Amino acid sequence: MARRDTDEPEDRGRNRRGGIGDARAFTPRGRTTRDGGSFAGSEPDPQAEAELQRRRAELRMVRGGRAEEGRPPQRLGRVTGAPSARRPRRADDADGGDFDVEEAPRRRTAAAGRGRPAVRADREFIGRTQAARAREPRRGDRLPAGRGRPQDRRQRPVAPPPDPPKMGEPRRRLRLATAVALLLFAAIGVRLVQFQLADAPAFAAQGLEDRLDKIVLPAARGAIYDRTGEVLAKSVEARFVAVDPELVKDPRTTAVVLAPLLGKAPSELEPLLQKGKQEVSGAPIRFRWLLRGLSVADAEKVRALNLPGVIVKRDERRDMPGEDLAANLIGFTGTDLNGLAGIEARYDQLLRGRNGELQYETGNGDLNKPIPGGYRRETVAQPGSSLMLTIDRDVQWQAQHILFESMQKVKAVWGAAVVLDARTGEVVAQATYPTFNPANPGAAKPEALADNATSVVVDPGSVHKAIVLSAALQEGVVEPDSTVKIGPSIKKGDQVYWDTHQFPEGTKITLPGLMAFSSNVATIKIADKLGAQKLYEYQKLFGLGQPTGIGVPGESSGQLQAPEDWSGTSHGSIPIGHEMAVTPLQMAAAYAAIANDGTWVQPHLIRQTIAPDGKVTEPAPPKSHRVISAENAAALREIMEAVTTVDQATGRSAALAGYRISGKTGTGSQVLNGKYVKGEVGSFIGMAPAENPRYVVAVFVKTPGVGAGGKVAGPAFRDIMAFTLRHFKVLPSTVKSPSFVTHY
Repeated sequence: MARRDTDEPEDRGRNRRGGIGDARAFTPRGRTTRDGGSFAGSEPDPQAEAELQRRRAELRMVRGGRAEEGRPPQRLGRVTGAPSARRPRRADDADGGDFDVEEAPRRRTAAAGRGRPAVRADREFIGRTQAARAREPRRGDRLPAGRGRPQDRRQRPVAPPPDPPKMGEPRRRLRLATAVALLLFAAIGVRLVQFQLADAPAFAAQGLEDRLDKIVLPAARGAIYDRTGEVLAKSVEARFVAVDPELVKDPRTTAVVLAPLLGKAPSELEPLLQKGKQEVSGAPIRFRWLLRGLSVADAEKVRALNLPGVIVKRDERRDMPGEDLAANLIGFTGTDLNGLAGIEARYDQLLRGRNGELQYETGNGDLNKPIPGGYRRETVAQPGSSLMLTIDRDVQWQAQHILFESMQKVKAVWGAAVVLDARTGEVVAQATYPTFNPANPGAAKPEALADNATSVVVDPGSVHKAIVLSAALQEGVVEPDSTVKIGPSIKKGDQVYWDTHQFPEGTKITLPGLMAFSSNVATIKIADKLGAQKLYEYQKLFGLGQPTGIGVPGESSGQLQAPEDWSGTSHGSIPIGHEMAVTPLQMAAAYAAIANDGTWVQPHLIRQTIAPDGKVTEPAPPKSHRVISAENAAALREIMEAVTTVDQATGRSAALAGYRISGKTGTGSQVLNGKYVKGEVGSFIGMAPAENPRYVVAVFVKTPGVGAGGKVAGPAFRDIMAFTLRHFKVLPSTVKSPSFVTHY
């Protein structure tokens, strides 16, 4: 075996390219050293090396594989064979002997016997390779002096032969192309199916939509009736007149012709007929309203003129047969008949109904006419439901009329009158001064549009004393025949409270006398015994300081002071109706509880709801709760009769011949934005007949100066109550009022 240089790495011999091992490994027939000369000392032959590389490449192609880099190829004698272990390696295998060559001679002989020309080619190739190897220094030979050690073959980088290009695979490409084509056709097919089955209805519907004309079929707005079925508000068919300014040929002449029919001046109409541009887009203005709600007869006259650019079409308007009758309660609608105020706004969804629609197919261009037998669909309009109120038309009219005349006499700023059914809580009438015409609400002042009975907030004044006596009777602080020792005044905190009818110190005043002369001193002393907490609880039980829920938009809640918020003067002011805020309707409902044997019933306006098909629906029963006992309520009603019967009593102006009247006068102030408004609010609230009350009437009057309740509100109460009792045929009292002792 050849000597190995100790400086050379141990694995160098296994990776070298040279010697008979390499030649034998890469010859196609697996030749051995017996088939050629020795390679020792041979010089490398570039041509041989190139030929060797070419042979290697051919062998890779024949075997269908590639020799792994860094390891010698397998022996050629047997492709799948393993190195032979039957004989030891020979010395001449040292340079390339990692492979067994035992089988090579037999394969060579067999090939030679068949005379294959590849054997001769291999023999010549190996011969040339051995000659080249003979010129190379062998491993272990000494080099001449002065020369460096020849580099090992592995240290000389030899560019690996390029891998041969892969052969094309037509079958694979064909299969891929077929799959892509099938996928493409499948996608096209799916899309076609989608167009035909899924999208076709949508495209057809869009095409139909482009050929359709639509006409809105307005739904009639529900009517509003009084308790007897008389119409308070209803919708009637009308016409609107509009204009397309681009089509008007002579604006001035057109305005002159239209003015008499529309009830407007030509100077008002002419600017509307002039051409103009839209502010945002700059496009020509093609539509302007001229008038809405025109009567059908006048609209037909306008249509007969056949004026260029003038449009006349169906419309609807709200008709109020009573004009301003209950206007502040009912409210009004806009030009599109949407509720804007009052009951019209509160129950707008119920009253308005749902518009219908007529769709029909038309041609294009000059054939823009309905197509006979074409598409046609009509959605029938659903009229709104109607409301029947608790208001009585006649009582309402009289209450407004009486209130108007009374307010004119005292030069009142505003007034409010409420008529309640004491047993049911129904609002029979609710009048406001000043009022307005709902057919033209724009012409009214803003303060005339509100319902004063629910929106105005006042401190009630002495009408609150009935609340104090009710609580005191119910809590046993006083009895109906009790007396209170009083003087001309009383001090609470830093405030002195005086009586208008002053009595000497030590005078004993009865409860009827307290009410007849509206004694502040006696009321404050009773409230002291009752206590602030109890008084506050009864105020809430009577419904003060909270909305009644009557159903009128904008109802105020008022405000009460809790006992912990009272000051020193509050113990004097609150019992006599100051330092608190209520609405006239709240006080009327509190007196109705006294008239109804001590049971408070929620005031309400809606009596029935009438569906378009005539079905009648009753509303839910009103809320109610007991405040005082029936016995105490009856005792208090008798005590309050002194207000209208005792000589020099504050409410003599409210007395009504033939009927016993229980009530109370009051003088307070209006509260606006948490502050008192200059002037006084006089009031009178009473019930009749006192022995068995049927109705409660409350009148509040705001005057610019001094306005005692008995003077400014008493007469209006008397007249309204008189008409109400006669209208509902309430029999006069059969028993006279008792005689009262007022003081000792």
